[in-house]
Amino acid sequence: MRRFGGCATSKKAESGAKDTSKTGAAGVPYLTLNNGVKMPQFGIGTFNLGTDEVVYNSVLTALREGYRHIDTAHAYRAELGVGRAVKQFCEESGVPRSEIWVTSKVWPTEYGEGVTLPAIDRMLERMQLDYLDLLYIHQPAGDYFGAWKDMEKAVELGKVRTLGISDFDYNDTMFDDFMAKAGTKPAIIQLECHPYAQRLDMRKKIAEHGMILECWFPWVEAARETEAFFQPPSSMKSPEITERPPRKSFSAGIFRKDFPSFPAQKIQPTSRKISRFSTLP
Repeated sequence: MRRFGGCATSKKAESGAKDTSKTGAAGVPYLTLNNGVKMPQFGIGTFNLGTDEVVYNSVLTALREGYRHIDTAHAYRAELGVGRAVKQFCEESGVPRSEIWVTSKVWPTEYGEGVTLPAIDRMLERMQLDYLDLLYIHQPAGDYFGAWKDMEKAVELGKVRTLGISDFDYNDTMFDDFMAKAGTKPAIIQLECHPYAQRLDMRKKIAEHGMILECWFPWVEAARETEAFFQPPSSMKSPEITERPPRKSFSAGIFRKDFPSFPAQKIQPTSRKISRFSTLP
């Protein structure tokens, strides 16, 4: 089967700087990473969406509504649906693959030098893509140093554009040891981050390496059905935020800090366009 895509590059710029250009008509800003690559700040997650068909319909609808950043992982069992949706959208809309940011993650069972690179090839085959825009080490377990070496090779071969680490916050020693040994420094660390878990210490630490923090579950998914979700913490209490509905308030806080983020949710054809976020401060 034919893969879809073509690798793109951009000039190096200041790490984490928000670009004034927008993602098409959606109005979503870019962030410039420490390798010079520009990434759409807001996207859709695909964790726990369900079957490939549900993933396909959700991602395709999101792309039609203006989203240009898709986050998935081998462990999510969503890559087939993501790849189908990206291909379908590009073919029907004429939007080039280079304008859609696709992220995936390698699971520990596929860590190791000489092991991870073939796993990346299988990942690309599943999604029928020529390259990934961002690839994470999903969890700090097993031979993640060997995995990182293969991921660096994947960048050299044009199969991956940007590298990141996920959930490397168990302790400072783990993070510091990895950063000392990694030849290519990660551009992003992905962590749970929201107004109730603001990661102040980690944000200071990664700033020293020119990295940015990407938020998973920025809408506090674990508490979304509880009364606490609708009570903004004191750090978010300002007139321009608390007068908004809770989820929009959280999104405003995340955008204000220039965090990339991706709520995990099914998106139906009746969803409102992502342009509603372009008015947030």
